[in-house]
Amino acid sequence: MNSPSQPLPTFDEVLLCTPQTTAEQVGLFLRRCLIPCSGGEKIYTMLYADELSYDVSYRAEELFQHLQHYNSTYRLIILCNCKREHSYIPSVFSQYKVPLIPQRQLPEIQQYLQHHYRVAQPSVSAASVFKDSMCVGIVSSKRAGVGK
Repeated sequence: MNSPSQPLPTFDEVLLCTPQTTAEQVGLFLRRCLIPCSGGEKIYTMLYADELSYDVSYRAEELFQHLQHYNSTYRLIILCNCKREHSYIPSVFSQYKVPLIPQRQLPEIQQYLQHHYRVAQPSVSAASVFKDSMCVGIVSSKRAGVGK
């Protein structure tokens, strides 16, 4: 996010973990991250790794320990919920823990995201529903089940 021209992460750089995420999905992700290739210097991110089941987490750690020897310059970020810091993955990687401190102010982050999520030419599309021709939006409510 150092400049507006820097792209957002691509689909292969991010793994959004849930309790249903399989060991195979995590394994493929870790292989992309840890096995050197000519894909450039990507930054890989596992989101909500604390949500993984114990079995998947254990297998992911084993694979990580095995693969990290192939690449000493990998770039991997594991984001977890601080309320679940005693889950398997946060515990195993706790020695590398870094508190998250935003490096940019909220308006700068919003401007960067607006640059990347704006529909290039206004058209009759779902993007016209969101403010300022954005192709993404967040709909929320304090009340559950009100037809969002």
